[in-house]
Amino acid sequence: MRIRNTLELAIAVVAMMLLAMPATAADQLPDPDGKPADMGKPVQVYIMLGQSNMMGFGKINPAKGRLEGSLTHTVKEKKLYPYLVDDAGNWTERKDVRNVRVMGSGTGGMRVFNNEWMTIEGRAIGPEIGIGHHVGHVTDAPVMILKSCIGNRALGWDLLPPGCEGFEFTDAKGVTWIHPGYKGTPERWVKGTEPNKINWYAGMQYDGDISRAKKVLTELDKYYPGVKEFEVAGFFWWQGDRDSRSAALSSRYEKNLVHLIKQLRKDFNAPNAKFVCATLGQTKKGSTDNGGMILDAMFAVDGKSGKYPVFKGNVATVYSHPLSKGGSSGDHYVGNAETYMNVGEAMGRAMVELLKAVSE
Repeated sequence: MRIRNTLELAIAVVAMMLLAMPATAADQLPDPDGKPADMGKPVQVYIMLGQSNMMGFGKINPAKGRLEGSLTHTVKEKKLYPYLVDDAGNWTERKDVRNVRVMGSGTGGMRVFNNEWMTIEGRAIGPEIGIGHHVGHVTDAPVMILKSCIGNRALGWDLLPPGCEGFEFTDAKGVTWIHPGYKGTPERWVKGTEPNKINWYAGMQYDGDISRAKKVLTELDKYYPGVKEFEVAGFFWWQGDRDSRSAALSSRYEKNLVHLIKQLRKDFNAPNAKFVCATLGQTKKGSTDNGGMILDAMFAVDGKSGKYPVFKGNVATVYSHPLSKGGSSGDHYVGNAETYMNVGEAMGRAMVELLKAVSE
């Protein structure tokens, strides 16, 4: 049985690496046809969660004196991602995919940053562009890419889902810390001491991000004019940088990620919604540091790993290291738009594979 599991894991890793490979010319999407979706069908909603790199820091226009890495240079000079421009060199627009982004700190108010058809505008992009084009291409219903996240948040603290329990962790100096469960505060305290409460609790950002996403869905016509119904079809998760800075949170990442997937499906009443996560781009497979623990956790939840049979055919992990053009999650991959496009495309293709598995 041990050999069989090892072989299954190896096969799963190879499959993930194939998904992570940048698209070849044969894999490239056609230009969007500019036609609206069948408005008689419920809009298929894909919710994007995570931290700052999910928000998006891929520069659209080149920085002064530096062309390399900008989306404009990548698409119009290097001729990558040709579906993003039309024959006249203008950015294309998908009339069947709505791009919505909201943000707020904790359970505070909501700012709307995007509410338009999927196109290129503003100063930076995230993985939503690659995701939206790939999912939109295979879906004959309206699609909404709904992003609700903010930077510098940890799954083991700010984004901790309801139901997660606290734990003890002994650090390298031999000090044992208590880390709270959902709604506990502060972030940690020494075992045997009295915790001093702060104006933040475990899961406060999770509660806020979910609440804001739900608010968009309760005002559906405001964000996708003309549609009356929605279905939450999937979730995308790109996160882990903040947890990687803590040995305690890294050690807990797998347990928390498993709970996150189940809790999201519960909170959105979407038991069949697919889930795709992406690893930190700087972390190689085989790494034994905190980032390596997080990468291993993400590989573990992939439905092909066999570790969690309940996730078979509905959870996928994208290995981002081969897709990254340099830098790290901490420096937002130096703003290189290719990294954000590559990761977005790979996440989109992974979601498409999960959707196909259901229809076949």
